[in-house]
Amino acid sequence: MNLKRFLIFVLAAALMMPAADAQGWYCRKAEENQRPDCPYDEELLRENGAVYIGADEKKVYLTFDAGYENGNVEKICGTLEKHGATGAFFVLKHFIEANPELTERLAANGNLICNHSLSHRDPAKLDETELRNEITGLETLYNKLTGREMAKFFRPPEGSFTESSLKTAASLGYKTVFWSLAYADWDNSRQPDPEKALELLLKRVHNGAVILLHPTSSTNAAILDRFLAELEERGYSFGSLDEL
Repeated sequence: MNLKRFLIFVLAAALMMPAADAQGWYCRKAEENQRPDCPYDEELLRENGAVYIGADEKKVYLTFDAGYENGNVEKICGTLEKHGATGAFFVLKHFIEANPELTERLAANGNLICNHSLSHRDPAKLDETELRNEITGLETLYNKLTGREMAKFFRPPEGSFTESSLKTAASLGYKTVFWSLAYADWDNSRQPDPEKALELLLKRVHNGAVILLHPTSSTNAAILDRFLAELEERGYSFGSLDEL
């Protein structure tokens, strides 16, 4: 490798490196329906319009990261309709382009259509202009295809963030939304056992929970009806991110 190619390689590698303060969101598992502690600087989150949990009351917030449709998203949409519940769907460019009718159905039923970026790039590896383009590009596309305004909530791909990325989202009028309850449901080739998944979710649900589910999950499509019914039986109501 000659010097010029080496320098290009080094520069490209450096541009792909996450920022020094890059972090990946996670919430410590709280058992027996306890609210988890925040593992990050809560003041930093508040100052930059980021949330991960609601008030300490019998209410949960259903959120779904939807990159594509494989039949399960439509099933989950039907289950929400059955229970009169709504959620927040964080979508990508591919989802709304490939599924305009389903996207419209979700919005018409009162679900929030939220921003998960154009192409699921790691925010910690993007400069401010690139991140702005990822966020504003999706909201512009959504408006063009549907005539609707995108809800001003942003979920960074893979929960990756920096202080700068939080500030950029806030400067665009977005509240960054993390979560206080999630589980390993994203790998469609290794789906968890439905009964065990339902047991886990019911064990960890808590007051004000912001629940992250992937709607492409066959397990989630299979258990959501029972999960919502049990939450209702326990006295929980379903909140909207607008309330946070």
